[in-house]
Amino acid sequence: MENWITSVMEQFGYIGIFLLITLENIFPPIPSEVILTFGGYMTTRTDLSIFGVVVASTIGSVAGAVVLYGIGVLLDIKRIEKIVEKYGHILRLKNEDIHKANDWFSKYGVWTVFFCRFIPLIRSLISLPAGMTHMNMGAFLLLTTLGTLIWNVVLVNIGAAVGGSWNEIVGYMDIYSNVVYAVLALLLIVFVVLYIRKRIISNK
Repeated sequence: MENWITSVMEQFGYIGIFLLITLENIFPPIPSEVILTFGGYMTTRTDLSIFGVVVASTIGSVAGAVVLYGIGVLLDIKRIEKIVEKYGHILRLKNEDIHKANDWFSKYGVWTVFFCRFIPLIRSLISLPAGMTHMNMGAFLLLTTLGTLIWNVVLVNIGAAVGGSWNEIVGYMDIYSNVVYAVLALLLIVFVVLYIRKRIISNK
């Protein structure tokens, strides 16, 4: 995939960066780390500028986030309730649980949208619950743009600084991603254990 990504960027420049980052936000398995660090490297040997790469990638990120936000709006609470009513018993999930999660995101979602822009995979998917809870569009765009801008500025500048060694940074980012995934998996396990324990105590 790296060869395809770098080929698109070399051939189409800013437009290629914009399209790839947009796709990366809609289809998270596409690695933004490769796009951004290679984009930074390209500024050292082409007419592309750091400012231009950051702007193109940020606009692409926001565009992709808006698409997922829209999908989240379509998957509103009422539709999810119908799914839970039909299949929730499999996961011991109730509509009450859905509303609790919805209330939590409504309360803390503003900061969640911002900070999750620095977490691989989740940085894209966080737009879905934002849309599902009908988070204020202005706040969503502002925080998504700010979080994305910081992420893009850092990686593009790193790519420009290391030059031809940009792919080594991708390796380090893979390690970062794996550590984050491990921490998230641990937190998920802790959450599940505490949830089950609470259910057992309440049923006594």
